Amino acid sequence: MRLDGRRTSDNVDDRRGKGRGKATLGIGGTIIAGLIIWLMGGNPLSFFTQQAVEGMTSTNTEYKPTAEEEAMALFSKRVFAGTEDVWTAIFQQNGMKYKAPQLVLFTSATTSGCGSASSSTGPFYCPADQSVYIDLSFFNQMKDQLDAGGDFAYAYVIAHEVGHHVQYLLGTLDKVHQQQQRMSQKESNQLNVRLELQADFYAGIWAYYDNKNYNSIEEGDIDEGLNAASQIGDDRLQMKSQGYTVPDAFNHGTSAQRSRWLKKGLQTGKISDGDTFSVPYSQL
Repeated sequence: MRLDGRRTSDNVDDRRGKGRGKATLGIGGTIIAGLIIWLMGGNPLSFFTQQAVEGMTSTNTEYKPTAEEEAMALFSKRVFAGTEDVWTAIFQQNGMKYKAPQLVLFTSATTSGCGSASSSTGPFYCPADQSVYIDLSFFNQMKDQLDAGGDFAYAYVIAHEVGHHVQYLLGTLDKVHQQQQRMSQKESNQLNVRLELQADFYAGIWAYYDNKNYNSIEEGDIDEGLNAASQIGDDRLQMKSQGYTVPDAFNHGTSAQRSRWLKKGLQTGKISDGDTFSVPYSQL
């Protein structure tokens, strides 16, 4: 992607190496927690030791990001700024005001309005604090473990999470969550697939307009994005982890579905084409 010279977002909370991995309990809270563990038959001494080690780790370790990580942080901030530009314009064109989310960069673990998060969680959007959380090491996992590397692939992940913020602002996220409370697990999963595929579509919308505004997409970029969407499809991930698929357990969409909706947003640039909720499930 062509991002050199582009502005970086101001809506960034850079927590890397700042010791926010775990919220401390304090002396009183630690004693109470230890007492509860003892009453339940556990070993409070082990708990106190763990708390002490974690406290020293979070406060005494000096964090030194690598040059590669700093480059990825700059890249992420520029992509995030691009999403702000695109969605601000789209909302204005439709008579609405876009309130940008916050980008939270962290290492290992952190706390969010949706609870604790770790690097194993992967990037996610938290509607409670309207923030996108990313441990930059996830991009290395994409490259080394998922065979889904490339700058546009990484940008797609960021834009997908911002897509969930767009859903939050439009009321889609809340509506889906309310409906899921009255559904079976299978029905809830299917509704979640629709939600995720729309976020993929919104990522494509961002790319369409970002390229229109800045000529940011280079040869091979779109292939990188479509490959990433394919590599993180539910069917492919289940096959890798267990050797077979359970379609009723899909909650993000198949490889073909995720690639198709990302590509649709990339090609059309029309928000009206992203209604994943009225399409028959078998035709997604």
